[in-house]
Amino acid sequence: MRSARRPFAVGFLVCLAILASDAVLGAEDAAARTQWFRDAKWGVFTHYLTADTMTPDEWNKTVGSFDVTRLATDVASTGAGYYVITLGQNSGHYCTPNATYDSIVGITPSKCAKRDLIAELYDALHAKGIRLMVYLPAGAPDRDPVAMKALEWKNGKYPIWKYPEGGPDGGDDRLVNFQRKWESVIREWSVRWGDKVSGWWFDGCYFPIAMYKHADAPNFESFAAAARAGNPNSIVAFNPGVRDPIISLSPAEDYTAGEINDADKLVCPGPTVDGRQYHMLSYLGRFWGQAPPRYSDDQVVAITKGITDKGGVVTWDVPIQHDGTIPEVFLQQLRVLGQAMREGAAAK
Repeated sequence: MRSARRPFAVGFLVCLAILASDAVLGAEDAAARTQWFRDAKWGVFTHYLTADTMTPDEWNKTVGSFDVTRLATDVASTGAGYYVITLGQNSGHYCTPNATYDSIVGITPSKCAKRDLIAELYDALHAKGIRLMVYLPAGAPDRDPVAMKALEWKNGKYPIWKYPEGGPDGGDDRLVNFQRKWESVIREWSVRWGDKVSGWWFDGCYFPIAMYKHADAPNFESFAAAARAGNPNSIVAFNPGVRDPIISLSPAEDYTAGEINDADKLVCPGPTVDGRQYHMLSYLGRFWGQAPPRYSDDQVVAITKGITDKGGVVTWDVPIQHDGTIPEVFLQQLRVLGQAMREGAAAK
């Protein structure tokens, strides 16, 4: 059985060789764009999401309840250099308007919020000297069948981390129409926000060879270009899922997505991976957006410093309420981390 699959294994090795040779491309640009990120050392991430069954009216009231001033004040109290928030995810609800998305999916009333929470968050965070970044899946909202059909999205057979011996990428379709539509949605947001958004973290890039590793667009390069349409200095990462060691998927990205479950077991090799800024994203709670904290304060400090002392960057996910409140137990832990980071910087 193994010998029959050897051509696929050889093809995988060839793909890896191509990825390695391409990795040096644009490394200087990536380093310049990520300088502020590297200097920030660490930041805070929240999954601002809702139930699939929430109506557009209920969602607008929910987003309207978000206290951006309180959120900015709380994040500032921790000493974090940046804050990352989800635009939306699988339910198809987004915390900001997007006319392009609405015109494509044709859902009325729109599941995109009327309030531009991102623009208002920028104002509140900028006043505190904190950068704003956003999260968006690379695929369509897979619990919204209307959006799935209109966007022409379908999942591949095997996510990259579960590929069979037959090959490294279970995607069976390039999904050109979907990619072009999704890039147009991203482009509208990017152009509207301009330099208010300093970076993008794209989830679910599980089929990189099938979908994005092509010389012609749509590909990783056009994907990144859509995100940078309004801000050429915006940093971009593509997430292949949980990978240890952390990898870089494409020369088109600036930093590693770095999704990790067991952050306490991770060993940082240095400031970069294939010329891209080394970055880890994990959760302080028992799972993404869920309490209670799973690490002691000392562990959080040790994990963070174990990466930042080597030139890497760390992002910690914490729970958030619909009104923008981060639970006090997590804020306290982040404040301890911030104090330790300040003391460490002062000692150097």
